[in-house]
Amino acid sequence: MSEIHYPGGVRPVAEFTSKTQPKKKMTMKISPGNRGMDFEAEINQTNDYYKEKDLAVFSKRPTPINIVKVDYSRGAKITEAYFETQSTTDYNGVYKGHYVDFEAKSVHGKTSFPLANIPRQQIEHLKYVLHHGGIGFFLIRFVTKEETFLVPASYVIDFYEKRERASIPLEDIRANGYLIPVGYRPRYDFLPLIDEAFLK
Repeated sequence: MSEIHYPGGVRPVAEFTSKTQPKKKMTMKISPGNRGMDFEAEINQTNDYYKEKDLAVFSKRPTPINIVKVDYSRGAKITEAYFETQSTTDYNGVYKGHYVDFEAKSVHGKTSFPLANIPRQQIEHLKYVLHHGGIGFFLIRFVTKEETFLVPASYVIDFYEKRERASIPLEDIRANGYLIPVGYRPRYDFLPLIDEAFLK
């Protein structure tokens, strides 16, 4: 049997082994836009836990849209729609006989929470909630710090309307909010903090 001579010294692919191939390091990348969705999903899981244990009931508000066109060629697929009204807050519900309304925000900055992250209609909505005796607050997640706070709506509204700064410093949030313990089930156990902040 004669020996095969490959042109230019090129060896056949079969001779390459995994030892000669450089190993590629695989990393999971999460886009900044998806981090907020992850936070929302974790809050939804927390709310599901509260409902399952009959502790409270909180629901995610659907975003109101007006459907303009639907493609029925492959089932029913919405091809054109627009927001019908401006959204208010993310969640509402009842805890210990009290109406509760809150907004969830995640921020990637390390030192402050930008007021630009809060639309004016959310402030106005929460003002009405407080005026009528409801409980209102923000859940604010500092992604890079891995810290999540329950911040009373009254504090955020006051800061928002004074506009002394364009953002709320993290230190102010630490001083005026409540650090939420992070666990497995529930992920963010904020009910004890509602007791502490509003129901003493």
